[in-house]
Formats: sequence, structure tokens, C-alpha cells
Amino acid sequence: MKHLRPQAKACAAMLILLAGCNRPAKTPAPLAAKAFGAAITEVGGGKQVGSIGAALDQPVVVQVNDAQGSPVAGALVELHTAEGAMAAPDAGLTGADGQLTSTVTLGGSAGRYQIAATTRDKSGKPVELRLDEIALGYQQQQGRVLNDQYCARCHDPESTPERVSNHDNLTAKPHAFIEGAVLNAMSDADLASIIGFGGPALNKSPEMPPYGYTLKKADVDALIAYIRAVADPPYRLKGLTYAKN
Repeated sequence: MKHLRPQAKACAAMLILLAGCNRPAKTPAPLAAKAFGAAITEVGGGKQVGSIGAALDQPVVVQVNDAQGSPVAGALVELHTAEGAMAAPDAGLTGADGQLTSTVTLGGSAGRYQIAATTRDKSGKPVELRLDEIALGYQQQQGRVLNDQYCARCHDPESTPERVSNHDNLTAKPHAFIEGAVLNAMSDADLASIIGFGGPALNKSPEMPPYGYTLKKADVDALIAYIRAVADPPYRLKGLTYAKN
């Protein structure tokens, strides 16, 4: 470029620079397992409840173990989420403790989102763990707020720094709202009656007070929607056929 004018030299240098920038970026090499386990277990993060489109409060943590139950470092774990949900990272190698931690963001529709965490054993056979997370829509989220305000003090046996549980002080122990084995058998009308008129409405303990003068019908409907959303096992509407996962 020694015979070019200064302006031409500058243009030529810029063209060379742009040509370098247009080179395709190198694709990262796929992760390769350095070790293999025999089982994958949940350390934490399953069965969380959050709002649609939001990241869960706690990360999902899984652990790969060998046949003796000891953690395996360097095992490849892949996280496959239901449509609309995301896991970050969605794949990685376990650390020295055999664990992989990922942040899960729920999809834009209310319902249950299943996460499949998969690793492979020495033979290449997949070993899978499935976790469920719950996304609440607007009505269900309103029910969650009402539960925290009026219900959790008695129906949740666990105390927190913000709320001391009254569960153990009651003669008839209230059912937690996740107890689907009991609450799923109750109709929406039964739940509305016991919320509105108290335990005696269904021949239950009078320790369950009436909230008919405190809550509007829309509030009661929101509470019922929340109870149905968090039930374990899941609540199934009668008369409908559900596809198996």
C-alpha cells in the first residue's frame, strides 16, 4: 500500500478490518462427559410455585451419583424443559460435589411444567429425573396472596420469620393446600361453603372460621383456583381424559 494516498490507505485498512469481522464465529465445542454416574437425584428446586413467565425463587439443583451413592464430578447433565419454560444453563458438567445448578424460568401459560434432567451411565444408557414446577395465572396468583394473608397461618405447619404457624395449636389439624389426596375429593361448592361459612358448614371443626363477610365471591373463587393449582397429586376435572406424560 506504499503507492496509495493516505485516504486510500485508510479505506484499504478499514476493508481488511471489516473482512476479518465478517468471518463466522467459531461454534463452541459440545460438552463431553468426563465421568459417568449410575443415578441422578434432586437436591432442591422441585415443586416450586411461581408466576407465569417468571424465574423461580430457588434454583434447580440435581446431583449425579455412582452405584455406591457417591457424587460423580464431571458427569454431563442436560435439562429439557416443557414448551415455553427455560433452564439456564440447560447443560453442564457436574462439579466436585456431583451437582449441577440451573435457574428455571416458567412459560407464559398457567399450569405444570416438567423438567427432565438427564445424564448417561458408562454404557451410554440415559438416566433421567423428572421435576414438576407450577406456574400461576392471574386468578391463581390472587389466591396465593389471599392464602398468605388469611389461610397459611393455620394451614401451613411450617413457621417462617414473617409468620408463626398456628397449626400445632389447633385440635383438628388443618390440611395443607397441597394435600390433593384429601382436597381433590371436595367439590368447588364444598370448598366455597367451608371458606364462606366455616367448618360447621360441612360438619368439620368449628376452629375453621367463616370468611363470608371478609372475602368477596371473586376472592373465594381465586382461593379455590389456587388450591386446585398446587394440589399434589394434581387436581383433575371429572369427565375429562388427560394424556399421560
